[in-house]
Amino acid sequence: MTEQELAAELQLMGGKIITHHIKKLSAWHKTRRPDQEPPKDKWLIWILLGGRGAGKTRAGAEWVREQVMDNNKKRIALVASTYNDAREVMIGGESGLLNIGPEKDRPKYISSRRRLEWKDGAVAYVFSAEDPDGLRGPQFDCAWADEFCAWSYPDDTLSNLRLGLRLGGEPQLVITTTPKPLPGLKKLMLEPDVKVTRATTKDNAVNLSPAFMQSVYEIYGGTRLGRQELNGEIIEDREGALWTRALIDSVRVDAAPKETQKTVVAIDPPATSGSRADACGLIVATRVGFGAQARVYILHDATVQGLKPDKWAALAVKLWQQWDADYLLAEINQGGDMVKTMLDAIDEQAPVRTVYASKSKVARAEPVAALYEQGKVKHAGSFTQLEDELCMMGAHGNLRKSPDRADALVWAVTDLLLKPRTHPQVRMI
Repeated sequence: MTEQELAAELQLMGGKIITHHIKKLSAWHKTRRPDQEPPKDKWLIWILLGGRGAGKTRAGAEWVREQVMDNNKKRIALVASTYNDAREVMIGGESGLLNIGPEKDRPKYISSRRRLEWKDGAVAYVFSAEDPDGLRGPQFDCAWADEFCAWSYPDDTLSNLRLGLRLGGEPQLVITTTPKPLPGLKKLMLEPDVKVTRATTKDNAVNLSPAFMQSVYEIYGGTRLGRQELNGEIIEDREGALWTRALIDSVRVDAAPKETQKTVVAIDPPATSGSRADACGLIVATRVGFGAQARVYILHDATVQGLKPDKWAALAVKLWQQWDADYLLAEINQGGDMVKTMLDAIDEQAPVRTVYASKSKVARAEPVAALYEQGKVKHAGSFTQLEDELCMMGAHGNLRKSPDRADALVWAVTDLLLKPRTHPQVRMI
């Protein structure tokens, strides 16, 4: 119900006694973010996927409060990983049910019976995912389930909970959780009556410690753990892929050494241009050391999509200048001599070397993935889209799009580590 509808209803009732309640209710409506608002379309299950501190608990608690105060719900299920989590987060936490809304409207917690009681007779019963059978028998007209992906028995607990949602016209369930690639979650998200919203830790930065925000993003930003725990993304490894998330995280460093031997800008050009064309892969990489001690550092991903050939060629030349690269390394399968001609037209001083692919993308990538396993390739920072493509290379099933970023990286690493080379003078970047 919108604020205008509430006001109209109040006028029709001619009641001044609920004015204070409506003003308080509207305060949350005004401050909540769109991702904390229940979906406007019809739904039976609303899943709010969010990072740590993203405001999931507040959204779940406010939804339960609204069901009691406005929708006359009387029997509510509250399900957490453990009874302690339910008490400390869903009920007694800073954003829990005992600490939101006007004090006169707040429920009373009966710890001995594990239940919340409102003055109007509504009751919320507390359950633990460690005891799925505890949900057998009771019935409810709405439910809030918190941190589903941390449940000990997610499938059994959820099925028993859903079977208990059988009171009222449309008993609804809200699930608030930091996501993990659980089969049960992925299956649930595909159901027609399930709506999903997402929130990141940054979305709620105004309510979090600046020191916390700075430290967690410095430590975990861009990593697999950070994308899951801060961005609320479902991050998983694909069966058969040449790279895993753990492997990439293991080779991540803050920066490359200043002394380098060779730097290249690798180009994987698209066959066509336009918004639906493949991207132009542009990767900057550098080599440090010689022989068995040689290492390659991935410095920058400048991949672009939708640009005409003269535009991406100009960007490649600009990267060569900015990174003081030794040369441009361009695959010519798609454009042949046109690629080199285009680059020469932008800047004839820019040295260009060309490579031609005689093997498949996966076959070319296999020895490069082996170099990662040996710790000979490092990522100087986080490259989210590039790393997503690497973790799809070789995976079972067809890729939705060409892995242009990954292919450019493979060309760069192959050139810097897998081809015979001389020992040029040490250079500085």
